[in-house]
Order: sequence, then structure tokens, then C-alpha cells
Amino acid sequence: MNAIGLIELNSIARGISTWDTMVKAASVELLTASTLCPGKYIILIGGDVGAVKTSVERGLEEADPWLLDSLIIPNIHNQVFPALTGGTAYDIEALGIIETMSVSSGIICADAAVKSASVNLIEIRIAMGLGGKSSIYLTGEVGSVEAAVKAGLEAIKPDMIVDSTIIASPHGNLCLEINE
Repeated sequence: MNAIGLIELNSIARGISTWDTMVKAASVELLTASTLCPGKYIILIGGDVGAVKTSVERGLEEADPWLLDSLIIPNIHNQVFPALTGGTAYDIEALGIIETMSVSSGIICADAAVKSASVNLIEIRIAMGLGGKSSIYLTGEVGSVEAAVKAGLEAIKPDMIVDSTIIASPHGNLCLEINE
């Protein structure tokens, strides 16, 4: 699996029919399909680039006019998958946090960040309990975290950015909380 695709809708019913359409359209793996806050629905798939592209294209046709956002990322960085599915524990040096307005913008931001500098993605939190937003947590040396946060923010539209911060030397209890 070297690509991911995602469709984000503001209709749960249309989200479920879009999910069905997408997995029937091409040989892709369903990574997640679920309701999100506030009343959104996402479908995240993975597979070969061509299959993901075909699946998302068919999904976009089905999703209209309930489509909020979508993405296709070929050659996705290998740290994105574990970060999406619950995170990975790392010794936290500097901590970078990026908050975005949507699931798609969060994944795009995280992929760009980890491809740009020597950092580790701790977690990509998407939408549940976040009002439909995403937050990305990454770690590494201060300079690398700064470069990664900058690259992540540059990869998305400015109106998709909520906030970002870099903590050069986070307190031990904060590190434990982030790694949970």
C-alpha cells in the first residue's frame, strides 16, 4: 500500500453510500469509515496509486453535493499509517503540534511535515471530540521540528490552519500524556 485516499462529507447517509461505491470501484483497502464530530462522515482507503485514484474519483461523484473535502496522497510516508491508527510512543525531544480545520488538511499537513525533516509522527488525531478538526503531534530536534511544522503548514491552505506551536523541551508529564 503506497497511497491513501479520503473523502469527507457532511451527510452520514451519503457517506455510507459513498463508502460502498468506493470499495466496489477498485481494489482498495478500507482503513476507516466512520461518523465524526459534528455530523460528518469520512472514508479513508489505501492501496496502489491507480486503484486509490479510481476509487476516490467514483466516490466524489457519489458524494456530490455533500462533499466537504477529499485527498489522494501517492507515495504516502510510512509514518502516517501508524500515526492515524493510534499513534506511536517516542522519546519526545521537542514537540510540534499543528491544528487544522479538517481531516484531509491534517493528513496532508502531517505527510508533508514528516517528509520534510528528520522528525517522528507521534499521532494524527482526527475529528472525534475535536469538532471536526485534526491535530498532529511530532517530535525530533528543535530545528527539525521547526522545519517540519513550517513545511506542514505550507502544504495546506491558510484558511485550514487553526494554530501551531513548538515546545522546545516539554515537561515529562506532558510527554507521558502525548504518548498515551
